[in-house]
Amino acid sequence: MMPVHPGKPITMIVAMLFFCVVVAEGKGSFFKRSSKDKDEIKAAGEFIIVSGGPALRKWEDLRQEIEQHDRWWGNFIRAARARIQELQKRHGRDYPITWLVYRPGYVSRADEDGQPLISWIESVRDKYKVKLIWLNTGMDIINHINTGGDRRQKKIIGFEYYGHSNQHAFMMDYSNDIMGASTAWLHEKDLQKIRPAVFSRRAKCRSYGCKTGESMSANWRAATGVRMWGAKGKTDYSNPLKPTLSPGGSWKR
Repeated sequence: MMPVHPGKPITMIVAMLFFCVVVAEGKGSFFKRSSKDKDEIKAAGEFIIVSGGPALRKWEDLRQEIEQHDRWWGNFIRAARARIQELQKRHGRDYPITWLVYRPGYVSRADEDGQPLISWIESVRDKYKVKLIWLNTGMDIINHINTGGDRRQKKIIGFEYYGHSNQHAFMMDYSNDIMGASTAWLHEKDLQKIRPAVFSRRAKCRSYGCKTGESMSANWRAATGVRMWGAKGKTDYSNPLKPTLSPGGSWKR
């Protein structure tokens, strides 16, 4: 308690005490934004979710079962949908989500499965009212990052990748056109073409592909100025709602 000195007006002392209480708490509205304020700031930007394409069964069935990928077509779609649901539950239905999906992989898998996969993906867009953009190449991701709107007013506040990858690239296609190989990708060397200014300094970035934490995450940060969490080791999509690390893996940025 501050001692009361003779002659010091009581009103001044009370005002000083009130000020000290606010400073001591350090959590008043004058000194710290509420979580609601932060969300309102974020809502002015864009959260990007990318879904790569699936493998074809005709190629994967030639592998040993333990080495097969994408027995189900929707690994990278269902995980993205679950994330969209999570973000909208947390921030509201008007949260600014853009969903980038590699179309050629789902066209070929639709032909193989005899199912209307493109329509099913579009039904997710319609149900959750998100912006869906079809990708045809890996570079389409960078094109959208750089020019997907007025980036002075609409910074990127989040980026997440769901798909095949290795330590050096997002593989938009893997074992779809050619068995065990990729014909469409976004390589870490291409990240230099990203304009760093388009990202919010608080942007949250994560790759749920295999091994991106081993090299690509470092190149992402060098190119954008923003950290990206990536897996050291492999990721596992056996839980369709949330990709996890395979045994022995860890997250790194």
